[in-house]
Amino acid sequence: MEPSSANTGFIQQQPIIKNQFHEDVSLQRIAKLYLPPSLLEKVTPEISRLGDAVLSQQIFDWITDAERNTPYLRGSGRDAFGRPKQELIVTEGWRKLQEFGFANGVVAINYDSSSPSNGPYSRLIQFLRCHLWEASCANTMCPAAMQDGAARLLQRHLTTPQLAANLSETEKSVFQNAYDHLTSRDPAYTWTSGQWMTERTGGSDVSQTETVATYSPFPAGHPVPLASKEENMPLGPWSISGFKWFSSATDSQMTILLAKTRPGMGVSAFFAPMRRWNPELVSPTFTGTGATGGGGTELNGVTISRLKTKFGTVSLPTAELELKDMRGWLIGQEGEGIKEISTILNITRVHTTVSSMGYLGRGIGVAKAYALVREAGVGKGRRLPLYKHPLHMRTLADLTAEYHGLMLLTFYTLYILGLDEHLSSSSSPPVVPPPIHPLTPPTPKVSPLLRTLSSLHKSFICHSTIPLSFSCMESLGGLGYLLNSDSEHLNLSRLFRDACVGAIWEGTTDVLASDTLRALKHPSAGVKALEWLVETGLAASIKKVWEGLKKKFLDKGKKQQEEEKLVSEARGLTHRLAEVVIAVLWVVDARVRPGREVEGMKRRWMAKHGFGPSGGGDGEEEDVKVEGDGLELDLAIVYGEGGPKGVVEGGSVPGVSKL
Repeated sequence: MEPSSANTGFIQQQPIIKNQFHEDVSLQRIAKLYLPPSLLEKVTPEISRLGDAVLSQQIFDWITDAERNTPYLRGSGRDAFGRPKQELIVTEGWRKLQEFGFANGVVAINYDSSSPSNGPYSRLIQFLRCHLWEASCANTMCPAAMQDGAARLLQRHLTTPQLAANLSETEKSVFQNAYDHLTSRDPAYTWTSGQWMTERTGGSDVSQTETVATYSPFPAGHPVPLASKEENMPLGPWSISGFKWFSSATDSQMTILLAKTRPGMGVSAFFAPMRRWNPELVSPTFTGTGATGGGGTELNGVTISRLKTKFGTVSLPTAELELKDMRGWLIGQEGEGIKEISTILNITRVHTTVSSMGYLGRGIGVAKAYALVREAGVGKGRRLPLYKHPLHMRTLADLTAEYHGLMLLTFYTLYILGLDEHLSSSSSPPVVPPPIHPLTPPTPKVSPLLRTLSSLHKSFICHSTIPLSFSCMESLGGLGYLLNSDSEHLNLSRLFRDACVGAIWEGTTDVLASDTLRALKHPSAGVKALEWLVETGLAASIKKVWEGLKKKFLDKGKKQQEEEKLVSEARGLTHRLAEVVIAVLWVVDARVRPGREVEGMKRRWMAKHGFGPSGGGDGEEEDVKVEGDGLELDLAIVYGEGGPKGVVEGGSVPGVSKL
């Protein structure tokens, strides 16, 4: 018997991570549930190609570079002579990952005029792609989310007749220029955007904002200073000064920010470029013609006070910013900044949720792959591959069921978002087949349903994915706890750290739970829209839970103490409401595309979350008996019908190269 050494003895075969668009059973169900067959057939080749590309070794090398070489200020913010110098340095890996996202249209695809036939399904197609990209993007989707939100906001003001009528020709030109940058696929032309709300007085609560905007147009008869000389874009007439406590897109080319314009009035929304043209700038390293003042760009009244040191998202440059005479343009009306920024929040919140789900989906993908190559002792010298171990597979099957429930809520919210945007756009009706999802709401209920789901889904899902992501990490044992930068495709600890922020930014769990209650205070809107959803779902035990919740929301005879108690219970009520919506979606999913695996997942999920074995059970819908509720069913739930494909004894998968 030979002793082992560093290079001899047993060395674990690496798991093989396959294209998740095909291997993720839940993602496949979601795509078939929400997209018309002809449209799914049309977009599948491109999504499949992206699914392969995001798992390439080049992508993982860029991730490692972005994580290891974190952003910094050159010279700590000063030059060799002590003068302030704001030069943010990001690594090549970060830049390359951003460029990959731009070129693959992770934002632009929703605004692509060459694909009008996608109609209300554009958001679903966009986020199917984002779901695959999130775990490989090293947080570059954070500024991309704000890029998407800013594009949608500017699009509304440029294309909605009553809003566009309020814009001057100069404002139209400035907004259109920014919109064109935000929706481009050309990495050399595309912009990302900041979204500056958070100050020291509060995050989502902007009522105490200390940033002040003053209308101060440039003197008449003098040339207006430029944001960009090449594009001849002028700076805005508003001077903005203040301090933004948490900016997660410090390397962006523009921002949407909130500021107060006068006492006693609510906050207002502004667009501002990050840089401005300064004809007096001199490059100390340029000695050719024009060396005495060729001009250049500088930050537009922005000083990076310091970069944040964070638990996760370390590749993302996050900063405290001081603003002094930052020049910008008012968006909408003074005092209506919350109304304007809500357009962005609807977008950034779904991006945050899809990010959390993308991390979880990748984690499950790694756990599934690891189970195919790892063995465990089961006593008396016997060893089994983990995919044949009943306890391990039951754990992964239960994890998969929780994941699919969250996927149903995530993509139903995206479906409603797409319907809402399409209804409010001026584009022609879609030429794709009618929606196939049976929970497509009547037109009057679309916006109220989105108003409620916008806060509800983010509050529940981003909070729920954190322990589930940890379970994926745990399924790898000690390997999962390591920072596997040497095998980046297995680095679940990085994904877990980054997943934790989902429950914090764009509104914490409690902030969004409170917002959900506010949305439900309007019985003609949120409550009735949800009631339509539950009634259409046709599951009696779900209705019983809903009726109890509805009574709490609508009882107008409450005393002040009871109202305060309702607020204190907002998190629990909101999360229970999210479970009601998910339960309805489970029933519909199993009814539309029945099968042993989905029925098994549904029954287990319903029982765990207090809805009975199937969500019905009282004659309104029949309980479907699931045969073989053991290892065989667990394998089918995790790997799809028939269990894992191409596995030979010993747990290896032939014919597939490892990363």
